[in-house]
Amino acid sequence: MASPGPGNSITLRIDAPSNFSVTSELAAAAAEAGAAVTALDVVESHPKTIVVDLTCNTTGEEHAERVRASIDALEGVTVRLVSDRTFLMHLGGKLEVVPRVPLRNRDDLSRAYTPGVARVCMAIAEDKSKARQLTVKRNTIAVVTDGTAVLGLGDIGPEAALPVMEGKAALFKQFANVDAWPVCLDTKDTEEIISIVKAIAPVYGGVNLEDIAAPRCFEIEARLREELDIPVFHDDQHGTAIVTLAALGNALKVVGKTIGDVRIVVSGVGAAGNAIVQLLLAEGAHDIVACGRDGAIHSGAEYTDAHRTEIAATTNPRGFQGTLKEAMVDADVFIGVSAPNILGEDDIAAMADGAIVFAMANPTPEVDPIIAAKHAAVVATGRSDFPNQINNVLAFPGVFRGLLDAGVSDITAPMLVAAAEAIASRVGDDELNASFIIPSVFDPLVAGAVAEAIVRVAASASSASSKE
Repeated sequence: MASPGPGNSITLRIDAPSNFSVTSELAAAAAEAGAAVTALDVVESHPKTIVVDLTCNTTGEEHAERVRASIDALEGVTVRLVSDRTFLMHLGGKLEVVPRVPLRNRDDLSRAYTPGVARVCMAIAEDKSKARQLTVKRNTIAVVTDGTAVLGLGDIGPEAALPVMEGKAALFKQFANVDAWPVCLDTKDTEEIISIVKAIAPVYGGVNLEDIAAPRCFEIEARLREELDIPVFHDDQHGTAIVTLAALGNALKVVGKTIGDVRIVVSGVGAAGNAIVQLLLAEGAHDIVACGRDGAIHSGAEYTDAHRTEIAATTNPRGFQGTLKEAMVDADVFIGVSAPNILGEDDIAAMADGAIVFAMANPTPEVDPIIAAKHAAVVATGRSDFPNQINNVLAFPGVFRGLLDAGVSDITAPMLVAAAEAIASRVGDDELNASFIIPSVFDPLVAGAVAEAIVRVAASASSASSKE
């Protein structure tokens, strides 16, 4: 299923003879090895030789070595160096701090720093709420992780999680002009994480919890929401749920079904799966079967995990007690946030007519999307190399932009639903089809639409509260 992609892009610096056909021969050799050539540049020219940079997408390190060998095998050609373009992008990190005000002379320095800054400090000391207007707090998010559930890589530690958190911060800035900073904690202790985040909270206008393993992530989020006066949002839970609901709403339009009438199977009851189930229920879904490793969660069993207990009490109205594969029979919707390759073609074929399959495990989905598309009417994944990518970047920048603009700390189910509706609305009725149920992550209007939806719901809730 893997195909060459930009995440495994390489540039080969090549010494080659200076004949008329050499560049086409280089490109052909790379293509024969299965690479997707994206650029070919002559960087040096000499009477008998040239130096060429050939850039191509591969499927990984082993494939890159095969591409190198294929080019090296050409007569008179030598690969001098292979550069991994992804690693080059990360050299020195992806973030920097840039002042928002000029410091050109003594006058500027006296106001930005001493002695003038003391007046601002005293104003905040007298009224702490002024920190939101007079410091970075009003537009800055802490991206907090313990490195225990990073992408599909698992517990790889805070240092290894840092590139992901840097990327998250870059996305905040790119899509919603929110300043964010990685906070990677070298502890897995729930109480210690809560204590640290509370201690650094004065600097930030919000906290984005990221890649913290379940079930610890549930308690951390709940406690921080209760004990802090700034919004706390666990993206792996609520960001995933928002985008999933947005995509599902449009997919149901494509197949002519409604959320209250469909049978939904959810694979995975961790952070993402739990949040998806709760948001589906809030939107009016009735028939949901959530499956863990041991099969369906149901009210006839006892669970030590409070979140599984809640799922058992609020879902599976038919009391189904079988395996995931058995649950797939006649299901209208499959939503996977679990593990790779756990379903086969027969499982998708057993679903109802007009089936919807969201196989979102990354990087390898629960079922091969190409196989799933043989039987399902709509297929979506978390990958960028297939149609209908369900990507959290559609949600979290706009959500925090809205929360910061509204100046609220509570994150409610109506906000999450409104955010999902805002995302879904970016696909017009004249654009909607089985291969386009969710907008591109580069749609410049998505974050603004989500932010406006959050602000609108917050204002409505405030107005209703003031009338009580």
